[in-house]
Parts: sequence; C-alpha cells; structure tokens
Amino acid sequence: MNVTLATGAGAVLFAATFLFGGHVHPLRAVVRDRRSIVSFCAGMAAAYVFVHLMPELNSARGAFAESVSVPLRYEGMAIYYLALVGFLIFYGLEVLQGYLKETVEEEGKAGLAFKLHVGGFAAYVWVMAYLLVRNLDEARFSIALYVVAIGSHFLALDHSLREEHGKAYERIGRPLLAGMCLLGWGVGLLLPLPKYALALLVALISGAIIMNSTIMEMPSEKDGRFMPFMVGGLVYGLMLLPLG
Repeated sequence: MNVTLATGAGAVLFAATFLFGGHVHPLRAVVRDRRSIVSFCAGMAAAYVFVHLMPELNSARGAFAESVSVPLRYEGMAIYYLALVGFLIFYGLEVLQGYLKETVEEEGKAGLAFKLHVGGFAAYVWVMAYLLVRNLDEARFSIALYVVAIGSHFLALDHSLREEHGKAYERIGRPLLAGMCLLGWGVGLLLPLPKYALALLVALISGAIIMNSTIMEMPSEKDGRFMPFMVGGLVYGLMLLPLG
C-alpha cells in the first residue's frame, strides 16, 4: 500500500509537470531566468543517464539472460542492441517531424507532423510511468530519486514541445501526456510483465532516454545555459552515486 501511494504521488507529479510546467516557477525567487531552470533539469536528466541508467542496462542484460529458458548467444548482448534501437527510433521521430514541418506546407501534413511527434512521446511517457511501478531491481530502486530525475526530464520535454508546437501542444499535447502518466501508472499496478519482457522494455526506453537527454534536452548554443546545465548534472550525479 505504501508503494502504491508513493508511486501514485509520483504519477500525479509527472502529470502536473505537463499540465502546469509552463506556468509554475518554483525557483523564481532564486533564478529568474526560466531557461536556466530548464537547463539545470536537463543536466539532472543527463546525470541520470550516465550514473544510473547505464548501470541499469547491465542489470537488464543479466535479468534477461537469467529469465529466458533458452540459451542466448553473446550472453544477452541483444539488450544493448535494443537500447540502440530505442535511440534510433526517437532520433528518427525527431528528424521525420522536422522534415514534415519544414518541407510540407499543407495544413493536413503539418498536423501529421504534430501527431507523429506527440504520439511518439505519449508512448514514451506511458512507459516511463509504467516503470515507476515495475522495476528490475526493486530492492535498490528509489522511487523518490526516480521521480526527481524523470520529473526534471519531463519538464525539459514539456518546454521543448511547447516551443516546437505552440498552441497545438497547449490544447492537445499537454493533457494527452498528462493522461499517459496516470494511465501508465495504472497499467503498471494491474499488469506485471515477465522479467525478460521488462528487461527488454527497460533497454528500449533506455536508448530513448539517452537520445532525448543528450540531444533534444541539451541546451543549444543559442539559448542554453551551460553553468546551470553543468551544476544540475554534477549535483544530481553525486546524489545518485549511493544507488550504485
């Protein structure tokens, strides 16, 4: 029951990030530049990738190899290949929506670019909320640290999608992604996956997080804030070290 309440609170926080992330500025008294806050959060997400997610991939490989009933070639190295697939899927999604938006002027095709982009991230957010409930190594899993890392990741994602799609995202995208946070959590409570399937899911989404954290979220030369990005990464990386 305590875990259900804790993960439920995390799912609500995820949803609130999309619904109110553009309007709530909790650090405004300290940092007046909102882009600095987003850069700080992006640095936290990058730290999560390097300090926690990469070791998690190794755990996923071990869990996958132990849970299948047939001998595996290369001792489960396919897990890393699946992470590459997740990386490439979301890189391709980013390139495709950019191509449609820039080269096709018809309103219907512009709408298609929006649907593909936000639809892909809806699936992404759903998986992240599912993993809030289901994790490969529950004994070492910290719900609070996961919520902080992924919540900051979602804040930067919300900022990026808001800039990319404007009113269409405000009207449709925000409530859709918020709803997927709650839906993923609910399915996680009701539908446990076999350990090998969970390992594959973790690998796939790990590649996607690496792409989104290091490419899409990383502050660009024009509007990025290097110091907040660096401080967010170093400070949160230190917080993650005790998890191993």
